Amino acid sequence: MNKTIKDPNIWRVYGATFALGLAYGVALSLIAIFLDARGFDKTSIGTLAAWFASGIVLFSLPMGALIRRFSAKTILFVSLAGYAAAVGAFAFADGYAAIAAIRFCDGAFSVGIWVSSETILLSRAESGQKAFVTSLYAIALAVGYVVGPIAARGLAAVAPLTTAFLVASGIAASTALFVALRLDPDLRHEADVPTASSGSASRAVLWRIKTSCFATFCYGYFQSSVVLFLPLFLIAQKHVAKEQTIVIPAFFAGGMLLFSNVAGRLGDRVGHLRVMRVLAVVGLSMILGFVLLDSYAAMCAAVFVAGASLASISPVSLALQGVVCQRRDFSRATSIYNAFYAAGMLLGPPISSVLFQRLGGGAMLIHLAGLWGAFVLFSVVFAADDPASRVPLIRSA
Repeated sequence: MNKTIKDPNIWRVYGATFALGLAYGVALSLIAIFLDARGFDKTSIGTLAAWFASGIVLFSLPMGALIRRFSAKTILFVSLAGYAAAVGAFAFADGYAAIAAIRFCDGAFSVGIWVSSETILLSRAESGQKAFVTSLYAIALAVGYVVGPIAARGLAAVAPLTTAFLVASGIAASTALFVALRLDPDLRHEADVPTASSGSASRAVLWRIKTSCFATFCYGYFQSSVVLFLPLFLIAQKHVAKEQTIVIPAFFAGGMLLFSNVAGRLGDRVGHLRVMRVLAVVGLSMILGFVLLDSYAAMCAAVFVAGASLASISPVSLALQGVVCQRRDFSRATSIYNAFYAAGMLLGPPISSVLFQRLGGGAMLIHLAGLWGAFVLFSVVFAADDPASRVPLIRSA
């Protein structure tokens, strides 16, 4: 793959992304246990998660402007250092207000990392391999997420929980130092300050990337909802043992890890929006089928296919921005894109919880399938947003 991706800076971003995913995996796998041990009830734990998402929402758009002012490399370094400080402080925080403030900063610095990393990748990826590059980015993050909890389990067995957060802080701080020393300065256009007014430029970019934004909103909404409520649905209505629900996310992640690169290559060849539409149809079919399944093995298979399809949409939708936007607009586009992702994360759990409580888990899953169905319809109406739509499918393949 070194011959396919020639810019070493892309590989350096992958390395930083894996390390970040490792730090995330260590910290996130223990947050709920840590808070529970501190005496926080489930409602408080849920609202603290909302503070994290709020930090993402409020700082997504400003990050684009900061990148244009100071460069993507600078914002990536500062955000990694800020995340290291936040996760380290979490180990010693006491009281709801202090932890809420730290979780808010966690979200703000995290979105800075995402926007700056994605800006660098889209800027440096060659034409015709945008989705290939972004799919490897998603894989690097996901592998870190898989390894992190395993490391956290080992740490928790031999040391206090606070040690794990300090380890995550050390990983993030080392990654910040790596970025400062090894990442090349931005390409010139990444730090240019545009002459157009910020408001009008943002509206123009939003219109060009609206299908990507809808896709990432759906994924944020879906992901945040199923993480919280799918285990409860399995236990209460499918009579699955609690310990069996723990491995369900591994099937979802496994599907994404195995197929996202394939989806990326297909997107680069036949059109990103075409591939996203097919993946959404497959994914929503799995969600609807899941409501009717009773076999645990069949449910695991459905979750695997849902991960292979719905989770693979994310890097392909990110790549679509690199096709429809000019290079100078990448930072603005990725900041808007992440704002829609965070908005989905904020809205998904409260709406899903109401449906679950009043109508049951089946209705909750059906409404998630309906959301993806709305995206499919939206992608058909605005199919022309992808330049590949003007190329016959057989010829592009």
